[in-house]
Amino acid sequence: MGVGEFVTLEVKDGVGTVRLDRPPVNALNAQVTAELAELAKEATERDDVRAVILYGGEKTFAGGADIKEMATRTYPEIAKFGANLTGTLAAIANIPKPVVAAITGYALGGGLELALTADWRVAGDNVKVGQPEIQLGVIPGAGGTQRLARLIGPSKTKDIVYTGRFVKAEEALQLGIVDQVVAPDDVYAAAHKWAAQFANGPAVALRAAKAAIDGGLDMDLPNALKLESHLFAALWATEDQQNGMKSFIENGPGKATFEGK
Repeated sequence: MGVGEFVTLEVKDGVGTVRLDRPPVNALNAQVTAELAELAKEATERDDVRAVILYGGEKTFAGGADIKEMATRTYPEIAKFGANLTGTLAAIANIPKPVVAAITGYALGGGLELALTADWRVAGDNVKVGQPEIQLGVIPGAGGTQRLARLIGPSKTKDIVYTGRFVKAEEALQLGIVDQVVAPDDVYAAAHKWAAQFANGPAVALRAAKAAIDGGLDMDLPNALKLESHLFAALWATEDQQNGMKSFIENGPGKATFEGK
């Protein structure tokens, strides 16, 4: 178990839960950012972690950056903090495994930016999300103008960023900011159900699928197709490919067991 003062990584049955615990709202200060970076690295490197849940507890996912800490920073200080937070969130986005955000309460500002690093987002039906930085005279600085625009398109992102408004769960689902809405008490269980389906999956193929989708979005189509083709062919070097195809031929689809090798 990876342990920081405000962030922990607990692993059970192939699923690693990255848990934020900095009351009252899990504000992302410099220490939380550093601990998230360390645990993202650990989740990436540990073979017993096959899928990851980002979780802020039953009350709130993350209410954003620590404004009191940010307000007094000089330009050089905020430039360093912003680069560190952006780097940390990139490290989480680059975890080469399925990652799901379990969103309770609020995911605002940096909290929504953290949730946007996940592959899938589950939210309680009472959740509110948003990028309210404009109300402070600034803009999102760790992915809120970039990952959100890539997810839901520029015009919908501009409405959310320009107004700084809070988006309720049902609208967030309609826009595609979140992927599943459940009762507030069921958020972690629903996220765990999504993550657990990959705990015994073909880990190398899942890594390739994530690399193909995420990497391809930043390329023109011909080069993205080349990336996909290379990643596809490389899987013939894995035991999982051999076992998966052998099982299909002998037993039909959906019955293969994978070692993640």
